Amino acid sequence: MIECTNCETAQFLQIVRSRVYFEDGEVINELSERYECTLCNATGTYARTDDNDVEVSGDITVTTERPKYA
Repeated sequence: MIECTNCETAQFLQIVRSRVYFEDGEVINELSERYECTLCNATGTYARTDDNDVEVSGDITVTTERPKYA
């Protein structure tokens, strides 16, 4: 789950840009998403590469825990 580090919830996150990368007309498993929290205006970027490496920057975090607030 992707959460806002300021609000500690995913409830107010919104994807403002999403890209899937193509190579020779075929989808390759690379994804880039930019998030914005509509509660505190924090922003962050999530990217997953072809090798399933995850890069996170900004005011978001990736967690495997269940959300604290639903």
